Amino acid sequence: MEYRYKTQNTCATEIAMEVDGNVIRNIVFTGGCNGNLKTIPILVDGWTVEQIEEKCKGITCGRRPTSCADQLACAVREAYEASKKA
Repeated sequence: MEYRYKTQNTCATEIAMEVDGNVIRNIVFTGGCNGNLKTIPILVDGWTVEQIEEKCKGITCGRRPTSCADQLACAVREAYEASKKA
């Protein structure tokens, strides 16, 4: 299932991904720091929701209470829960 998540409080504005059970693939960030947001999807492609949450949840960016990585952790959880209802 393809899922799109509108980020909050980050330079990136959206995260798109494919959800297959609890495995996340093909993550694409819109906006944000180009190099970093090309790297994160490569590193976590094929990881489970739980693995992404474990490594990315709670990371902040500067003075912001969140980051693109933290927003990814939120996004994959929301996507996973939505896929269970579909």
